[in-house]
Amino acid sequence: MNQLKEKTEESLPNFFPQRLAMGAMAILRLALVFSILTSFSLLAGSSPSPSTELQIVTAERRIDLTSHIVKVFLTLKVENIGESSASEVLLAFSPTEVDRLAVVKAAASAGKKKKKSYLPLDVKPTDLHDGPNGTKYYLIHLLKPLGKGEAISLEVLYILTHSLEPFPVEISQSESQLVYYRDSAKILSPYPIKQQATFLKTPSSRVESFTRVVPTDRANTELRYGPYEEQPPFSYSPIIVHFENNKAFAVVEELVREIEISHWGSIQVTEHYKLVHAGARHKGAFSRVEYQSRPNNGVSSFKNLLAELPPRVHSVYYRDNIGNISSSRLRTNFKKSELLIEPRYPLFGGWKSTFVIGYGVPLEDFLFEAADGTRYLNYSFGCPLAETVVDKLTVKVVLPEGSKNPSAVVPFPVEQRTERKYSYLDVVGRTVVVLEKSNVVPEHNSPFQVYYQFSPIYMLAEPLMLTSVFFLFFMACVTYLHLDLSISKIKQT
Repeated sequence: MNQLKEKTEESLPNFFPQRLAMGAMAILRLALVFSILTSFSLLAGSSPSPSTELQIVTAERRIDLTSHIVKVFLTLKVENIGESSASEVLLAFSPTEVDRLAVVKAAASAGKKKKKSYLPLDVKPTDLHDGPNGTKYYLIHLLKPLGKGEAISLEVLYILTHSLEPFPVEISQSESQLVYYRDSAKILSPYPIKQQATFLKTPSSRVESFTRVVPTDRANTELRYGPYEEQPPFSYSPIIVHFENNKAFAVVEELVREIEISHWGSIQVTEHYKLVHAGARHKGAFSRVEYQSRPNNGVSSFKNLLAELPPRVHSVYYRDNIGNISSSRLRTNFKKSELLIEPRYPLFGGWKSTFVIGYGVPLEDFLFEAADGTRYLNYSFGCPLAETVVDKLTVKVVLPEGSKNPSAVVPFPVEQRTERKYSYLDVVGRTVVVLEKSNVVPEHNSPFQVYYQFSPIYMLAEPLMLTSVFFLFFMACVTYLHLDLSISKIKQT
């Protein structure tokens, strides 16, 4: 036993260093494997970075703040200073702008002044990794690659919604509405900019305050930042402008538009609105006497809206949950129809209204037949109300019963699906093409098409059904009249 104890005590000092060495080697192996896997994952998920072979020679940005829909016009002169040609140009947006971005358009300009021409370019969001501070990118595809030393002039339009913040957030009936606008005095770009300037236009000359970034100049309703020279990529200088804006902040929280096609000669359109005034909330009591007697009372409210409808409309109605509203006026001509609608009460900040607009249009104005026999509807997407933002728009195109292979062509991304609807005298139901889009502005009022196949034999289904019902009813009546249901005794002979 003493010898075994002595051997055990002699082996213990050598045992622990060996175990420690083995543990350290295992940890080093795990760390090496983890680092290799991490490197592979980063390489697999990486995307090409913005090209450093381009620079912006001149940039001018004009921001229109005269409405609650902010429109930004950007003029760029892009030059290729690299060795290889470039076929794409990146636009950079902050994360806040991307969330509020409704439209991005770009065009290549050529010529000067009245002889200037514009060629539309394709603009799409990219899958590039976010830039500094979460910067997002949109990609402009040029019509032809830009060679070494060549330059191109680009005109960019992008529209932002919900970018004006009311402050104070609550106002009384007699107060004007003041709003904040937040942006950067310098243009956010992944390329260096040699010279740039930004102009902001307000609806009135009343500007409570604005951030000064030298040089800054203000004249009447225009505020200028710049010119700034030799700015590196991703330059950003935050600014806040506090100004008066009493325009109607008309926002449609949800619009459901149903377009029902009937091959018997008419298209019926029904639009369900949930309207809200998205400006500074109204506080205190509402006085209609002051509102009607004083012209400047309730300047931030709105009491009517203008809807632009197609020409040759008929059977127009405008009603809410109570019933028909007669305070509307319709003006028509051969180009368009204008419906001036007035809610039952003026809308102040935070107030809401729900109503329905319906009308009919001739079938031959909007339904056509292609050379292969396919029929298609050509109608306008978007909201007919002027200067209105739609948070969620749903367009439902109800096709005639028996339609097959429906498909929609829309000039911008939308969510598409199909469903089925049953109406009067339907047997198998009608196919409904549903198109959904959020953050809709007046610039989305572009034509879209819905294609489908339809056999004229299905038009006889409802007349034959009605004829069969009347015939069976008539035969039942004749049979009933010829039946002898009386109870009588049989005479015996």
